[in-house]
Amino acid sequence: MEDYYQYFPVEQKDPSLGFALLNTGSTRIDKNSQYPPVAHPAHHNFSWQDGRVLREEYQLIYINRGGGLFESESCRSAVTEGSLILLQPGERHRYRPDKVSGWDESWVGFRGNMVDEIIRDNYYRPEKAVFRVGFNETVVNLFNDINRYSRQGGPGHRPVIAGAVIYLLGLISGAGQGDSADAGQTMVNRARALFRERVRDGISPERVAEELRVSYSLFRKAFKQHTGVAPGQYLLGLKIGLAKQLLADPNRLIKEIAYELNMDSPLYFGKLFKEKVGVSPAEYRRQITIRGAGPLDRF
Repeated sequence: MEDYYQYFPVEQKDPSLGFALLNTGSTRIDKNSQYPPVAHPAHHNFSWQDGRVLREEYQLIYINRGGGLFESESCRSAVTEGSLILLQPGERHRYRPDKVSGWDESWVGFRGNMVDEIIRDNYYRPEKAVFRVGFNETVVNLFNDINRYSRQGGPGHRPVIAGAVIYLLGLISGAGQGDSADAGQTMVNRARALFRERVRDGISPERVAEELRVSYSLFRKAFKQHTGVAPGQYLLGLKIGLAKQLLADPNRLIKEIAYELNMDSPLYFGKLFKEKVGVSPAEYRRQITIRGAGPLDRF
């Protein structure tokens, strides 16, 4: 997981949307680490003893590795892998990862009239702040998109982020207190989320199987059964998709993209890309430039 966070001036909002993006980011908290990390600004930091109250701000926090504890004035709940936490304004709260496991967290902070209406109309109550959505690739994708669009900025990025937040709120409206999928589906969901989250980190199918504590042969069989493709091909598809996104930026050298994707060499990357896409990386870049595609193209 890439450590990234950004806090926006309060005035950065779109009145026509009734939505303001306040902050977003993702962090890996290793075991026995200080929490919250000291790098975050004082107005969002807190101690376990005193907790914190968000003024006119909602936050959604997704935990896709590790576990811990959440407490507020109205709710006390264990936080497990696959939990999505909804923080509401005016409610004192605190949360922390388990010292033994740590956790990986992604979050987004927001406010606005549109959000107030969604929260009210769906009866989201502070008494139920922790939702079990499981190892959900859709949730990982949404948080990745929020971070990517907030980093890139430009015209139209706030409506996209607002849409992602609405989607996340919709997902938790139907979430129960446990995953209904069978063990195999749960394992595959978690694997897909790991692949998606760590596609830049040199993750391998064998490494994912090891982290899931299953044999690779069992993992490969279950993955192919539930997705229709082998885990190696799934990972390769993610890399090609990310390569397309990176190629849309004319300032990125092709050899840099190859190394960022942990390819053996630019030559190997070019050969593989052409096999999967039908054209070389340079030709693909030329084609999308002609079409007027930009760096926000989604894969």
